[in-house]
Amino acid sequence: MKFDLKVTDKQSKARAGVITTDHGTILTPIFMPVGTVASVKGVHQLELKNDVKAQIILGNTYHLYLRPKMQILEQAGGLHKFMNWEGNILTDSGGYQVYSLSANRKIKEEGVKFKSHIDGSIHFFSPENVMEVQRSIGADIIMAFDECTPYPCDYNYAKNSMHMTHRWLDRCVAHLEKVPFKYGYSQAFFPIVQGSTYKDLRTQSAEYIAQIGAEGNAIGGLSVGEPVEDMYQMTDLVCNILPNDKPRYLMGVGTPINILENIALGIDMFDCVMPTRNARNGMLFTAHGTINLKNKKWEDDFSPLDEMGITTVDLLYSKAYLRHLFAANEFLGKQIASIHNLGFYLWLVGEARKHILAGDFYTWKNQMVKQMDKRL
Repeated sequence: MKFDLKVTDKQSKARAGVITTDHGTILTPIFMPVGTVASVKGVHQLELKNDVKAQIILGNTYHLYLRPKMQILEQAGGLHKFMNWEGNILTDSGGYQVYSLSANRKIKEEGVKFKSHIDGSIHFFSPENVMEVQRSIGADIIMAFDECTPYPCDYNYAKNSMHMTHRWLDRCVAHLEKVPFKYGYSQAFFPIVQGSTYKDLRTQSAEYIAQIGAEGNAIGGLSVGEPVEDMYQMTDLVCNILPNDKPRYLMGVGTPINILENIALGIDMFDCVMPTRNARNGMLFTAHGTINLKNKKWEDDFSPLDEMGITTVDLLYSKAYLRHLFAANEFLGKQIASIHNLGFYLWLVGEARKHILAGDFYTWKNQMVKQMDKRL
C-alpha cells in the first residue's frame, strides 16, 4: 500500500491524499460503507460502485469467520471474488465485537473466548489466528486485534486493556511475518490506538503505535457513548502524535458533522453503520439537515428526495413516495433511503477533499456544520 499526502489545509489539519492498493486508488478523506457479512445492507454491489461511488468497503472478521467460514471464502478465492467486489476492502479484526458482545465472551492474555451469536458454539480468537483469518478473507487493509474498552471506563481497566492491546499488537506483527499472502496481492496492516478518554493513556498508546512503523494507523475506542467533545479532544491529541505520512483511520465514526469535524483534526478514513441503519428507520441525511420521512409533513411533498441529485434515486423518487413505502413497510423504501444516505456520505467527503485542495475547507466546513445541524 502507498499513501501520497497531497495537501494539508492551512486553517486546520485537514488533509487530502491518495491511497493506492492492488485493487485501486482511494481518494482521501474517505468514508467506507459497512458490509459486515459480505453485504452492505440493502445495497447491491452495482449500486455501491455506480451510484454510491464507494471506493472501499468494510467487512468484519468476527462475522465472516462464523459465516460463511474461512473454507468457503478460500474456495471462492477470497472475499473480493466471493461477493464480486472489485474495489478495495478493509476488515475489522473482531476487536469491536469483544466490546459489543461482552455478555458472550471472556478476555484473557492469550486472547478471547466467545460464544457464537448464531448457534452458541464456542470459539477462540488470539492475535495469531485473527491474522490468519484476515489472510484468508483477503482484504486490502487488515486490522490488529485489540480490545475496544467501553465508556465510561475505569482508569485502571483502560490502562491494563491498553497495555494488553499493545502486547497483542506485537504478537500480530510477529505472526504476520510467518503467514504469506493467499491471493496474489498484498495486504496493508493497521494497528489501533486505545486508551479510552484519558489523555495520558491516549498519548502513550499513540506513541507506541507510531513506533511500529505500520502502513497506516487507526484510532479505536471512540464513538462508544462518550461526549462528542471528548471524541474530538482525543482525536486531536492522537493526530498530533501519529505520523503525517501515513493514513489515519477513525473507527466507527459517525454523523456527517462528526466526520467533517474529525477531518479538520487530521483524520483520513471513516466507517459507520449510521447511514444505512438510520436509512432503514426512515431518516435521510442532506446538506441542509436531516429528514424523518415517517413524519406526516412529507405525506404530500412531491419534491425530489434531494434536489442536488447526488445519487440516481434522489431525482427519481419524491419524499411523498418514499414516505408511502415506509408506511406500507415496503423494503424498497429502506433500499432507496440507504442508497441516498451512503451517496450523501461519499459526496460529503468528496466535497471536503475538493475544498481542502482549493484552500477554503475551514470556511466551507463551518458553513456545512451549521446547515446540517437541523431537523427539516
